[in-house]
Amino acid sequence: MPHADTINIYVNRFTQQELADEFALDCDKASVFNRLFGQISAQPYSILLDTSGSSKSEGRFNIMAFSPTAVIEAKGKVTELVNLHTASRQPLNMRPFEAVQAHLHAKFQSVEVRADFDTSHLPFIVGVAGMAGYDTGRFYEVLPSMAKNDYSSPDFSVGLYLSSLIEDTQTGYIYYCCADNRPLSKVFNMSEQALTSDNFKLTSPFKSNLTKSAYEVCLDKIHAYLRAGDCYQVNMAQRFSADFEGNIWQAYCELRNQNQAPFSAYYNLAQGCIASISPERFLRVKNGVVETKPIKGTRPRFSDMEKDKASAQSLLCAEKDRAENLMIVDLLRNDVSKHCKPHSVKVPALFALESYEAVHHLVSTVTGELNDASSPLELLASAFPGGSITGAPKIRAMEVIDELEPHRRHIYCGSVFYMGYREDMDSSICIRTVLAENNKLHCWAGGGIVLDSVPSDEYQETLDKVSKILPVLASMNQ
Repeated sequence: MPHADTINIYVNRFTQQELADEFALDCDKASVFNRLFGQISAQPYSILLDTSGSSKSEGRFNIMAFSPTAVIEAKGKVTELVNLHTASRQPLNMRPFEAVQAHLHAKFQSVEVRADFDTSHLPFIVGVAGMAGYDTGRFYEVLPSMAKNDYSSPDFSVGLYLSSLIEDTQTGYIYYCCADNRPLSKVFNMSEQALTSDNFKLTSPFKSNLTKSAYEVCLDKIHAYLRAGDCYQVNMAQRFSADFEGNIWQAYCELRNQNQAPFSAYYNLAQGCIASISPERFLRVKNGVVETKPIKGTRPRFSDMEKDKASAQSLLCAEKDRAENLMIVDLLRNDVSKHCKPHSVKVPALFALESYEAVHHLVSTVTGELNDASSPLELLASAFPGGSITGAPKIRAMEVIDELEPHRRHIYCGSVFYMGYREDMDSSICIRTVLAENNKLHCWAGGGIVLDSVPSDEYQETLDKVSKILPVLASMNQ
């Protein structure tokens, strides 16, 4: 018998061609989903989780969610529940992930899916989604406040979504899920196509917050900490910033097409916008199985096939990179074991090669079985931020990061994530990510520093990592 507060979710299924015809979209079928999101990309809290055409990490589904009913936002030391119908804000004496669990996810005590076909294979359907910036970690650990915080956007923003569109890239079907059964024509009003915004362009070149020499001085300081036994590895990043004007969605589309990263995402905040082309999964929970896929180890790609093959082989054989990767695997095994069943944590893949448009990466896989008493959000909170982009031991590495990096990281090394009403969760590590706010773009790149790191090589690695971002954005001026 349905619960008194049962939420009925209606799911309708369309082919790409049906939606292209309905909305008179002049594009190939594979572009229909993103063309539809383009219609709502400027709406507050619209979010796109995008495989970008990649099948890596079992990439299959693209998800967009829109029109949330409420949002949990956190900034500094304040967590608030935002009611989007009344525009009211209620301060909460809670940490952000716990607030999402109590005030948003708790709404899904009873959900009834109404569909004429099987929906069990679909991720999300309805649930919570959003972003947790790197500095969300300050709600969970005592950290120094030396790095400059010059951002307008919140550190944490997660909404309750009762409407979504899900694309199955294997079958081509697109599923429309909603609680109020309103027709798609009310969501995607194609008359808005006439309201085109200005084309994206940079109005200044990108500039780093650290010169090459200043970056290498920071690495010398990290080496001193490593020799003293403070830590074994520290991730050190620089931030690139430029002025811009125009449509960030347009910039995102160019970046996703050039990079084809399986954990790409676009999230429109009230104060700015996040455009991420991340290749890295943080944590996934599916049918009670936990998976994390840390990246540690990078080599550049080359157009010359022989040089590219040699670059990949050098990464696979590099003792330093394998040692870095192993340190982070051990850290993450410890992090996930806190919420996994005893003896269930395994490492099914160690030092696997994954190749992307700009770089080769060394990727490992850690799995486990979630405790019956733990929720995916508890797991995410306890492991946050990801060990692959902090260092080991994690808290000491984060203290060193705050001391040496001139600015806080915000979304960089944070996460974009969703958790559906069935407690299926997936999340990214936000590397290769751009934050747009106040007509400024910020983009970061870093790397894990260990005792045998060569400063000039580490600096070059940060440039390799943004070689398909900064030049791509600059080329859009032409």
